Amino acid sequence: MSATLQQAVTFTKDQCATGLRAAVNILDKWQATTEQACRILRISRSTHARAKLRNPDWSVSLDPDQMQRVSFILNIHAALRLIFDNPDNTYGFPGMPNHNEFFNGRSPLEVMAQGDMISLYESFRRIDSMRGAQW
Repeated sequence: MSATLQQAVTFTKDQCATGLRAAVNILDKWQATTEQACRILRISRSTHARAKLRNPDWSVSLDPDQMQRVSFILNIHAALRLIFDNPDNTYGFPGMPNHNEFFNGRSPLEVMAQGDMISLYESFRRIDSMRGAQW
């Protein structure tokens, strides 16, 4: 049996900044608090503030875990855009209480803001499953 080695994808500082800005913008539209956004993305308050400034000269290094978190936010947003035609639903859904067994009356945003990767992944998985075979 042969072992398969996976190389970590490396991103430039500019690519990291672009992805982070997009994720912060989405979380802002979801009405996430600064604390929630920082916990979800595993970034500091100062990095969050700099990402919101949109300074084109700013760049940042993110580790693979942080980039995966950015990816989950972008993919949740993409799934919500496929599920809902109305922007109020697209951006409001993550903050709404959800009585699905996994969310148990909490909003997806509350669950993701626990800060652990499992909560973020499981939130993504459940939201993504709502779109069915729409990809």
